[in-house]
Order: sequence, then structure tokens, then C-alpha cells
Amino acid sequence: MTDTLAAGPLTSEAADAFRERCRDFLAAHATGGARRDLAAAREFQAALSEAGLAGLAYPTEFGGAGLTLEHERIYRQVAQEFPAMTSELVISHGMCLPVLNEFGTDDQKRRFMPDNIAARTIWCQMFSEPGAGSDVASLQTKAERDGDEWILNGQKVWTTLAHESDYGVIIARTDPEQTKHAGISMFIIDLRSPGVEIRPIHQIDGGRHFNEVFFSDARIPADHLLGEFNNGWRQATAMLMYERVAIGSMGAGSISQPMYDLLLKAARANGSVDDPVVRDQLMEIYCMETTKSLVAMRTRAELKAGKAPGPGGSLGKLAGSVIAWRFREIAMEIAGAGTQAWEPDDAAAAMMQQQVVGSFSSGIAGGTDEIQRNIIGDRVLGLPRDIAVDRNVPFKDLQVGTVRS
Repeated sequence: MTDTLAAGPLTSEAADAFRERCRDFLAAHATGGARRDLAAAREFQAALSEAGLAGLAYPTEFGGAGLTLEHERIYRQVAQEFPAMTSELVISHGMCLPVLNEFGTDDQKRRFMPDNIAARTIWCQMFSEPGAGSDVASLQTKAERDGDEWILNGQKVWTTLAHESDYGVIIARTDPEQTKHAGISMFIIDLRSPGVEIRPIHQIDGGRHFNEVFFSDARIPADHLLGEFNNGWRQATAMLMYERVAIGSMGAGSISQPMYDLLLKAARANGSVDDPVVRDQLMEIYCMETTKSLVAMRTRAELKAGKAPGPGGSLGKLAGSVIAWRFREIAMEIAGAGTQAWEPDDAAAAMMQQQVVGSFSSGIAGGTDEIQRNIIGDRVLGLPRDIAVDRNVPFKDLQVGTVRS
């Protein structure tokens, strides 16, 4: 990451000029309404790319702007003053793109990164399976070499935006003779390939964000292997770190309290803002979001300093989940039925509903809260690890996931 995402000093004059450039662009293009609108997000990203503001710290030869991580920090900071326009691209840009950049060959980078950065193509992450969720290393989807191709068979589930994506970054088992964390490889797969079936999952909020994906003798070109053969767990771990940073530090340009703002608006609307209990609840969320912002800003500062994402990314991700659950409890006390039902033309109530209903997935997406606490305890605090009885056992000899004797 440090080879291509170089950070360099900016003079105060150059920083101010770039800040105004970002503000001018966002004032003209960040019109709102793109939270769950992929088409609007792609249109915005195309304009961002045309303006030379997309992929700020990635090299120009790979479709980026060739600037620095300080430029990216300034853009994030300014963007928080405007409606979020690219939330639907968080997986494509926050997870798949940095993995392509870190592990892809130069040919893969030249071929795939420019279209990804400009949102001409959408990418998804394909890890979880029916029997391999929190324990992703128990995956059973397999890839077998056949001449100049790999033949893929298996199933993935909870794949966000697979039905809207052009490509997926997928991990599959390539050597069952090795232990479960070994013998795994990562691939780029064209989701329009024969043998790929995508079935959207209907969600409680009326959306179809997640998917089941089935692979039946789907073929992947040999040169679509991403990173080292049989070392895919290393790449997968890196991608999960990027994912937790992307989720936990979304919009981490400065301190912000979006959940507090929603609750405050609801409390003012129904007159409960003067209730001392409500005011205490509002300040609870305000403090939690402020703390999370500071953690996220520290994480982004470490990236700027050239450090690859580490286990500390789990702190922001877990904090976001805890906040979302507490937000739901407080929102239902303040707004009551307004968190579940609203008038069709009430955009503020619709935003509240999306946050409340969506909070149930916050403790799962990107790794469950329990897994985050294990990571923090083990790799951040240095506490003893859980006992692993399958450490030296070949995967083919394990009864894991959906495999039964």
C-alpha cells in the first residue's frame, strides 16, 4: 500500500485551494438522494472522475488522480458538509479497490482499477457461505484448475449488491489437503459468466440489498487469480481489515454526529427535546459518536502515515454497531411508531426508519460484534486466544459448516 499511496506535504495555500476545489464540485453535484440509489451514486462518481477527484491517492496509470492521502483527507472533510452520495460504493471502493491495488498484478490494475474508480463497473465481496459466516475459513466453495481456467463450484450468501455488480472478489478452497486457513485462494470473477446464478434476498426494510450466489462449473481465467496461490487467507484478512476501516471510519474527515442529528430533529418535532431524560439520551449518542469519530480519524491518520489497516479497525466497526443498537432503542422511545411507519413524502422520517431497521444488520455486516470483540481482545489488548482444536488438521478431515458425517 505504501508503494502506491504515497503521502506528501501540502503547503497551506495548496491545501486551501484544493479544499475550495472540492467544495465547488460538491456544491454543484452533491444534491442528495443517493443513499440507496446506485444509479445516482454512479452518476456522481463519473462526474467526480471527470473532475479529477476520484481515486485521489491512486496512481494515474491505474485510473486515480495521482495525488496524496492528505488530499483524500481534505476531500473527506469537505464532503461531510454535503449529502452523502457514494454510500452504495463503499464495498466497491472501500474494500475491493484497495485489495486490487495491494495484491493485483500491474496488468490486473490497469485492466480493472480505472473502471472501478470511475464506477463504470461495480464490485462486490464474496466471502460468507451458509456454513461459513463468522468462521469464514470453513468455506467450502472450491476452485479446481483446468488448463488455462479455474472451475468454480459452491455457494456464497449475504453478498451485498451482487445483483448490481459486474465483478466479485471471491475466495475459494484450492487445496483441501491443507489446514482450513491454508489452501485458500482469491480470484476476480466476472458475475456475468455462465454458471453464475444470483438470487436477491428480500429484506425487512423492503429492499433487496443482499443475495445468494450459486456457482455451477463457472469458469475463471487463470490470470484472474488475485494475489498468491493458496495464500488467499492473507488477502482475505487484509480485505476484512479494509472492510472494517471502511465501515468504521466512513466519512472520517472530521468529527460528526449524524445519529444525534436525526434524534435531535425528531425530539424537536414532537416537543420532547426539553425532557431531561431525552436530553440525557441525546448527549449519550452525541458523546458516543464523537468518540467514534476520533477513533476513525486516528485510523485514517495511520493510513496516511503508510500503515496498512490492522486489527484496530475493529474498534471503529464495533463502535458503529454499538451506536446503531443504542440509537434504535432511543429512537423508538422518542419517535415511537414514527420509526416504523411514515408519510410517503416525509424524507426525514424515511431516513429514521432506514437507520432503525438497518441497525439490526450492523452487528453482523463486516464481522459480528462477537468476532470484533475477539479480535480486539486478542490482537489489540493481547489477551489469550480461544482454544483451536483444528489448528493442524487438514480441511478434508474436518466436519465444519454444512459438512456432516
